[in-house]
Amino acid sequence: MNRKTWFSVSLAGLMWVSQPACAGRACDRQALKVEDLTRGLALAERTVQRLEAAGVKMAVLARAGQDLSAYSLRYSHLGLAYKDGEVWRVMHKLNHCGTAEASVYREGVGDFFLDSPHQYVAGVVPLRPDVQARLLPLLQEPYLAAGVHTRAYSMVAYPWAQDYQQSNQWAVETLALAMAGHGGSRLVAQRWLQRQGYEPTELHLSTATRLGARLSMANVSFDDHPTFLRFTGRIRTTTVDSVFDWLERSGLGGPQWVVR
Repeated sequence: MNRKTWFSVSLAGLMWVSQPACAGRACDRQALKVEDLTRGLALAERTVQRLEAAGVKMAVLARAGQDLSAYSLRYSHLGLAYKDGEVWRVMHKLNHCGTAEASVYREGVGDFFLDSPHQYVAGVVPLRPDVQARLLPLLQEPYLAAGVHTRAYSMVAYPWAQDYQQSNQWAVETLALAMAGHGGSRLVAQRWLQRQGYEPTELHLSTATRLGARLSMANVSFDDHPTFLRFTGRIRTTTVDSVFDWLERSGLGGPQWVVR
């Protein structure tokens, strides 16, 4: 059995299945090296210790899974971390082995850092107490947590469309749904984010880069982006850095911590 458990909504209801997955890259079936295991668990331990010492019970947690320094980005993937009794858990969305689909997972903090990241560094933004209180019920109940989940995946999904959804987008839309009301939809969540001043990151990608990615990668699509942006190579998407900046700017979260 794979250590990750995913869930998705279907006509049959909520289905729990074991499946290999990754955050926007091909599956790596190589055995985890002892050094990577040790470093990942050490980072998880230090992160939890920092959360516990500060008395925080919920935070947005990020990892540097891929090297995005070419785009001036520090982190590649985020999840929603919360304390469940005496145990810390992370809910996040993962792409299935470079395919055009993804699902939502609940894991331990240690698992979150065991995907051979580019750097063993964690970004943490503690959430405001009232945000924690609103968000916790969604994370504790799978049906609610899957409320804004869209299975169709694109690494560069447009933040204001519903055709696809990437990992960071799921997390921030889930937070928005909690603040806007549990009975909402992705459209409701996105409108709330716009009203609260969230601004996505704009990447500048050449025509050759876009065409190459679209032809060779099943988990990259650009057809949900407005024509005037796409044809000028201005690709707007949800990044960890943009979410962290917005959380601090809006007051929904505290200053960012960096744990090594």
